Amino acid sequence: MTNKKPINVEIKKINRSNIYRHFLKNEALTKQNLVADLQLCLPTVTKNIDELMAEGLIEKSGSQGHTGGRRAVTYSLVRNAKVALGIDITQNHLTFVALDLTGTLITFKRHRIRFEASESYYQYTGKMLKEFIQNAGFRDEQILGVGVGLPALVDADKKSIFYSQIINLSPSTLEELARYIPYPIELYNDANAAAFTETWMNPDMKNAFYLMLSNNIGGSMVINGAVYSGDGQRSGEIGHVTLVPGGKRCYCGQYGCVDCYLAATNLSNLTDGNLQAFFTGLKNGEPLFTRTWDTYLNYLASTVNILRMLLDCNVILGGYVGGYMDAYIDDLRVRAARLNTFTGDADYLKLCSYKNESIAAGAALYFIDAFTNSL
Repeated sequence: MTNKKPINVEIKKINRSNIYRHFLKNEALTKQNLVADLQLCLPTVTKNIDELMAEGLIEKSGSQGHTGGRRAVTYSLVRNAKVALGIDITQNHLTFVALDLTGTLITFKRHRIRFEASESYYQYTGKMLKEFIQNAGFRDEQILGVGVGLPALVDADKKSIFYSQIINLSPSTLEELARYIPYPIELYNDANAAAFTETWMNPDMKNAFYLMLSNNIGGSMVINGAVYSGDGQRSGEIGHVTLVPGGKRCYCGQYGCVDCYLAATNLSNLTDGNLQAFFTGLKNGEPLFTRTWDTYLNYLASTVNILRMLLDCNVILGGYVGGYMDAYIDDLRVRAARLNTFTGDADYLKLCSYKNESIAAGAALYFIDAFTNSL
């Protein structure tokens, strides 16, 4: 008898969570739908719907059924009952996004501003975030929190930075931001945040490696549907695997790192920093761009083959260059397959599902995920 109450409480929590998650997957549901789909009794469904409506998380959305008979009321998720905000801080840009409870992008805003570890920069970030919130019409009580994606290694507590070479971030970055952002804040490695968007968009995905092909190269390992950070929060740093022994000097101080050969700047530097202009020139058959791209694809094929040999899982191409890979993925697969000892294809190479603002979105999604799990 002593264990009955805790067990009942746990069952109630599971039922509530399952009902809410079912609304996340469906546009509209009746009570009868929930009874049939989740194998629950009608009183349990009714009680949970009443509670979720009282909390403003679901609402009546219509009815369905045959004319002439009593039509069943349909209920739907209030998608913007809560929102999560994400920030992507890079060397030259500051991006804000807002996501609803389904993880759908509501709005975003990008500012071109060079990062500097100064109070004026953090003050500007807070000011632009406040303006972003006001323009979107969000209320403070709607906001779950602010996730910040950074080109840095972040401690497991999501509060402090322990390695940052790309931009001069200090261990106290969160405290600096918190002075001007009056919401819960968490910090995330940029590649891990981007990889989290892929797990959200592909809930059936089990194991994969997310390769972030941006101005710097990052990576993130997904194991059993969850981002794996490693014992020291350093997992996935493919950008600093030696690709060419004794090769180009990397910003990290080593030589021949993957980052030196796959950074998007290898391409965009030919077009004054405009990556889109590079791919336009490539499509038009510019000889220099064609040669540069051929070399780039060979280095990329070598890198993804290393990942495949080590991990034996899908490799997802994301980041700035990943967003342009649709037209070139077949060519890359052929090159990668030539290097593979065991198979004659490279179907393991996948394109990212979330092509726009994936870092900021991933940082925000952690708050959506935590909220969903708390119900």
